[in-house]
Amino acid sequence: MAQPGNSTADARSPNPNEKLVKVFDSEQESEALVVKGLLDSEGIDSDLTSASLVQDAFPGLGGMLILVREEDAEAARQLIAEQQRSSSMQSSAEDDDTTAEIAIIEEPPPKA
Repeated sequence: MAQPGNSTADARSPNPNEKLVKVFDSEQESEALVVKGLLDSEGIDSDLTSASLVQDAFPGLGGMLILVREEDAEAARQLIAEQQRSSSMQSSAEDDDTTAEIAIIEEPPPKA
């Protein structure tokens, strides 16, 4: 019989008694979920928390926070930064592909 608190979900979340560090915050819950999924896929345990629950620790924040163990914080920040760089480079490449070409006429057409 499984002991209470030993579920798979509990094993993937950091222990609340460990020192946790904020590595990401967003006003958009969907963006925070994507980042949490990225960290999870790389084996970095994280906790997604509503910022309103931790206003004492991080005043002035709204939205969602992602917390990781202190020893995982640097790796998590690097992973997030790499993903953001990759996304911004891809986004700018897509913008280049969608620009319209406009012919510039040097002289107006002759009047009839």
